[in-house]
Amino acid sequence: MTGTTISTAGLDPRRRRALFQAWHRGMREMDILLGQFADAKIAAMSDSDLDAFEILLSAVPDRDLLGWFTGEWPVDPDYDTPIWRALVAFHTHDGPIHV
Repeated sequence: MTGTTISTAGLDPRRRRALFQAWHRGMREMDILLGQFADAKIAAMSDSDLDAFEILLSAVPDRDLLGWFTGEWPVDPDYDTPIWRALVAFHTHDGPIHV
C-alpha cells in the first residue's frame, strides 16, 4: 500500500490537507492506521470531528499514537475524544488492516 485510495477531487482544501497529513506521518505504521481511517471517514466528518482529527495529526507524535494503539501507554485524557475512539474502533471492529 502506497497511500490514499480515494480521489481528493470532491474534498475541500481542509480535508485534502488532513488526508495528506494522515498518509505522510513519518512512521509507516501510523501512515496505515491514520491514512486508512481518513480514506474511509474524512469526507463525512463533522467540523468538530475534523478539528479533533487535525489536533491528533498535528499535536501528537507518532510514537505516542502508536503506544496508545498498542496499549503500551494509556491514552492521554486530553486526546481521548470521540474521533480517537472512532479511529480505534475502525481498526478493531470495521475490518482488518490490509498491508
